[in-house]
Amino acid sequence: MTVTLADVAARARVSPATVSRVLNGNYPVAASTRERVLRAVDDLDYVLNGPASSLAAATSDLVGILVNDIADPFFGIMAGAAQTQIGGPGDGTGRAGGEKLAVICNTGGSPERELTYLTLLQRQRAAAVVLTGGAIEDPDHQTAMAAKLAKLADAGTRIVFCGRPPLPEGDALVAALAFDNRGGGRRLTEHLISLGHRRIGYVAGPPERTTTRHRLEGHREALRGAGLDGGDGEGVGGDGGRLTVHGPYDRRSGYEATLDILRREPGITAVVAANDTVALGACAAVRDQGLRIPQDISVAGFDDLPFSVDAVPALTTVRLPLFEAGARAGRLAMGKENPPPGGIATIAAELMIRGSTAPPRVG
Repeated sequence: MTVTLADVAARARVSPATVSRVLNGNYPVAASTRERVLRAVDDLDYVLNGPASSLAAATSDLVGILVNDIADPFFGIMAGAAQTQIGGPGDGTGRAGGEKLAVICNTGGSPERELTYLTLLQRQRAAAVVLTGGAIEDPDHQTAMAAKLAKLADAGTRIVFCGRPPLPEGDALVAALAFDNRGGGRRLTEHLISLGHRRIGYVAGPPERTTTRHRLEGHREALRGAGLDGGDGEGVGGDGGRLTVHGPYDRRSGYEATLDILRREPGITAVVAANDTVALGACAAVRDQGLRIPQDISVAGFDDLPFSVDAVPALTTVRLPLFEAGARAGRLAMGKENPPPGGIATIAAELMIRGSTAPPRVG
């Protein structure tokens, strides 16, 4: 049943004219009244311009692409690739044909903002929504996300995940394109172990993110496979987690966490970073301690962002096909490509061995 402006007015205990003024923003309304109206809009999932059932059932030319941080190349590459498929090349005349308008929604990693953007896109009757990057592993947020996405899908919006696994509940997705973060993390650490490294520090991302957990799980699988884990799941040799430090996915985190690890365990011979940006910070910390890469300490990253090959020495990392995944997500959002079987596709990760890893093999 379509929610009407009158329903919102009744819920907020105001007149329909007041609701209209709040939503149009063309007339001053008391702050407390405005807040009450907006709360009613959210509670009822009121869709702007939706009184007519025929209009409410239709979708617009808008496609939302949700990213944590558009300044981060990880998200920028995927979003840009998706936009190439959503916007399309046009016909050379400047006229719109089957193209859609892609709008980048920067959440800043906030779960509340993620839900807010989805609500705004629902009100605009978005044709599709592409959500990029890892998800937050909070049960309440996951439940709220599943409910919100289900309402979007019911209204005709196509939902595509790019770089994140499907939700534990809910089947509103067209497709989920999930990177093999666990497998990539395992192969990266196995490479270091094969070189003779036994004391390996790990700079992890935020603990509540699926990407963080999966990459760290792969790292620890490799340690256990080599008999280097004491069984507590927290680090090497039962170290109680001294070799693992969590932080944001940024350079400063890599720098500070690596210094912390070096203070705790000066005998480490390698550092694995949660992503390439974190790895740059780790490299800087190693050099500031008067140590050489890789002669004294090897450093490895994840994602294979464009700058990783230009680092000195070039960064050993795990390549994720970000552009290819983003473009595929865009095609799925536009209905240009059939969804994978079961709606879920795992995208392989490739180990890229470069100059930042090598010694210290002994014996």
